[in-house]
Amino acid sequence: MQNLKSGGLAVVIGSTGGIGAAMVDTLSQSGTFAEVVGYSRGTEPGIDLLDEQTIIAAAKAIKAKELDLRLVFDATGFLHGSSFAPEKSLSAISPEHMAHSFAVNAMGPALLMKHFLPLLARDGKAVFATLSAKVGSISDNALGGWYSYRASKAALNQLVHTAAIELARRKPEAICLALHPGTVDTGLSSDFAKAGLNVRQPAQAATLLIEVLDGLTPAQNGGFLDYNGNPLPW
Repeated sequence: MQNLKSGGLAVVIGSTGGIGAAMVDTLSQSGTFAEVVGYSRGTEPGIDLLDEQTIIAAAKAIKAKELDLRLVFDATGFLHGSSFAPEKSLSAISPEHMAHSFAVNAMGPALLMKHFLPLLARDGKAVFATLSAKVGSISDNALGGWYSYRASKAALNQLVHTAAIELARRKPEAICLALHPGTVDTGLSSDFAKAGLNVRQPAQAATLLIEVLDGLTPAQNGGFLDYNGNPLPW
């Protein structure tokens, strides 16, 4: 990464997932950062998006390193699990599924912004990026379905845009944005990848996302971009 000051710190949250692990590897190999820290539920300290105290503990550990925090990349997200599958119709909506989707996809990242945005370097470019999804776009929705996932990602986009406005007042060179990674061969999307889609391997997805991050300017603070750096409609 050529457009971030070298010698700083990068943090990847969700570092054991497909995209998160690839981001840790690629950022570590870039030579830009003095240290790349990965967090997941299994690290020490660990981060559980459903438990704010774990986020507080991780943020304190980062602050104690006394390095300029140049990049925070949130690779977390929830689409389906053993008890929940994307809803195809209104009749499939359940409060439990919707509550879990919002907890992981919207409230969790909001808490990450709450505790990590204040730690971003004050001088020079610094970035907080979270993985959203194109299906969270309201104006782009032509197919319907996937109620909880769509709604929770739309909520995430609003939270990111709102936090970015506050961030700009305090750190004009910092950038907070949502990124759509495309369809990546991970446990989240593999069951739903349709024939004909351009499915990327995690390492390729990480490379593309890092290129987008490297090219960002403060004018893109609060934006919603795809893996090629193109703006997506809200």
